Amino acid sequence: MQKLLIFTDIHFVSEGAHIIGLDPIARFTQGLDHALAHHPDAARIIITGDLAHHGHPEEYTRLRAALADCPIPVSLTIGNHDSRADFRQAFPDVPVDANGFVQCVIDQNGHRLILLDTVDEAADIPHSGFLCDARLTWLEDTLNAAPDTPTLIFMHHPPILTGFAAMDRIDLRNRAELTDRLRAHPQIRQIIAGHVHRTVFGAAGGIPVALFKSPCHQMPMMLTGNDEHLSVDEPGAYGLILLQEGQVIVHTEDFTLTPPPPAGDI
Repeated sequence: MQKLLIFTDIHFVSEGAHIIGLDPIARFTQGLDHALAHHPDAARIIITGDLAHHGHPEEYTRLRAALADCPIPVSLTIGNHDSRADFRQAFPDVPVDANGFVQCVIDQNGHRLILLDTVDEAADIPHSGFLCDARLTWLEDTLNAAPDTPTLIFMHHPPILTGFAAMDRIDLRNRAELTDRLRAHPQIRQIIAGHVHRTVFGAAGGIPVALFKSPCHQMPMMLTGNDEHLSVDEPGAYGLILLQEGQVIVHTEDFTLTPPPPAGDI
């Protein structure tokens, strides 16, 4: 069995800054410590974007420091709050494709992990995502290169509507085109995304999709309204994926909940 630890929407900020009174860096550090303590045998950590809250260089510098001593390999892609140029300046060793997009493929012990860059920094709808022809061609070529290898796709903007009107307004604008392409590749077992700051499950073209909460602030459970900036202090979370015997098993862990009592005290 292989384990993957998934974080999303970590929203690093500058020194002294907070989001709705919460310190995103302290919350991420708490979540990372929890994940490493409970799953030290994990094969990889993947963080699916919104690494920084404003995309400022200082925020990426603080993220580098937070990950510097991590004993497990970490793979990163970006989200709508990120600056592609400033991220690449701070993380020059993170792989990118031939066009400079922050996407890569990782062959992980019999599975293929594909990280996509859904950021559209010139979007007419701010914070919405888009996969241009160059990125879709790269994805198609990557899938065609290993048609028999079980594959998971990681991205920031989800390829499904979630029912949250505000978040669906800033979704992946060409999700239908992506889904049509993915249908032709039966080796895809799971899609993982973020962006919504809620735990959401669905399917895109018959492929299971899982969205995870942020370690920090969450979207309130309000399906109506058009304010995508609404946030509440609910438990922070990370995802855990188990790969075993041809199955993909998805868990989510609310790490800020009160720990269970010792055995025998229940």
